[in-house]
Amino acid sequence: MSLSIYNSLTRKKELFTPLHKGTVGMYVCGPTVYSHSHVGHAKSYVSFDIIVRYLRHLGLHVLYVQNITDVGHLLDSGEDRMLKQSKIEHVHPMQIAETITRSYFEDMDALGVIRPDISPRATGHIVEQIEMVSRLLQKGYAYEVNGSVYFDVRKFKEYGKLSGRTLEEAVEGTRVGVRDEKRNPEDFALWKKAGPEHVMRWPSPWGEGFPGWHVECSAMSMKYLGETFDIHGGGLDNQFPHHEAEVAQSESATGKPFVKYWIHNNLVTVNGKKMSKSLGNFVTLKDLFLKFDPMAVRFFILQSHYRSTLDFSDEAMQGANAGLEKLLNFVRELRERIDKGEPGAASKPQADFSPYEKEMQEAMDDDFNSPKAIAALFRLATDVNAQYVSGTSLPPASLKEIERIVDAYGTEILGIVPRRGASTGSTDHSSVAEIVKLVIELRAEARRQKQWAFSDMIRDGLKELGIVIEDKKDGTTWRKV
Repeated sequence: MSLSIYNSLTRKKELFTPLHKGTVGMYVCGPTVYSHSHVGHAKSYVSFDIIVRYLRHLGLHVLYVQNITDVGHLLDSGEDRMLKQSKIEHVHPMQIAETITRSYFEDMDALGVIRPDISPRATGHIVEQIEMVSRLLQKGYAYEVNGSVYFDVRKFKEYGKLSGRTLEEAVEGTRVGVRDEKRNPEDFALWKKAGPEHVMRWPSPWGEGFPGWHVECSAMSMKYLGETFDIHGGGLDNQFPHHEAEVAQSESATGKPFVKYWIHNNLVTVNGKKMSKSLGNFVTLKDLFLKFDPMAVRFFILQSHYRSTLDFSDEAMQGANAGLEKLLNFVRELRERIDKGEPGAASKPQADFSPYEKEMQEAMDDDFNSPKAIAALFRLATDVNAQYVSGTSLPPASLKEIERIVDAYGTEILGIVPRRGASTGSTDHSSVAEIVKLVIELRAEARRQKQWAFSDMIRDGLKELGIVIEDKKDGTTWRKV
């Protein structure tokens, strides 16, 4: 295997070697389900989607686990995000969790993101989290104060090895503010005592309370993937303190390395500025899907490497939409030529398109470089289109080889090209194709009957809808613009 992955833990690219031959255990931090998904979520989960897809393409069995945080994600104020949102909406926190969880999966389905094999919820694994906290207390890495339990960061000598932060920097970066009851300001909560207003609460050896944010991922990932597993992923904003805390508490509890490869995707900006609700540039996926096909959003994301910042704008989305349409037009014509056959082409020598596939494979082997893979896919399309334009007929074997490459990389790995007859995103491209084909047949009948004005009206009407038809010797073709 020649796949290299940038490992955030070692800060370098490393040849990927699974812990157990042929299998990969992969955990990615999922959403905190208190509000609808936004472009940042799309960037993260589309990025990890192609990682899973490519690992499976290489023949590896991947067990993909992605959690749902429905309790314990604390704000800087120490307040639980779920509880805060329930106060705003005047509904039970679990009602919000259920609604937003469904919303999240709807958005990911629209983006063509393959669902995780296991989607564990924090509230469904309270027992495992309590067991882990108890284990850390027994080993002396944690301490109890007034019904809350904190991890003593200074007891774990390697704290900071993932993020590169010192203890002094950790104090400033800690989400929960300094509290008198903590021994050290950088210590983080493993279990919090529930105040009278906290609806989500569970009995524990330390009284009624709820788990801290960090402990859920350690408890759930190790439950399903083992005490040491291959890949842990998430957004760069989670590297500290969340992932740093995971490393500390997990390795303290087990005495073993927690994760072999850490993968972090970079963040999203909007017109060059950080995306935030306070700046008014916050873009939810549901709003975005009203303007753009979800597949165009996926294509836009994959044009940027997962470790690069993604700058979102309407102009950039329009460019991505146009680029994807060009690719889909190429694929549609390719499949039509395969289906109807190329007269006189069977005897022609088969062309070699393997260099394009090699380029795509090398791009994906180089830390999942989707922009380079997409560029190679477009060069293939340009080359084939140039041969069409020149009047060169490709033999059926060549056309099928091109389709195999497109299916492998455009469909299976990148997920931007629909399978034959399949729906992708909010717009079913195959259905549109069938409708346009019917309209073209009606226009052809009008032309046979010399109804030129009616024929032109159909042509002009399609053009207003963004569909251009072209009459050629071997029939009429169409493309979207």
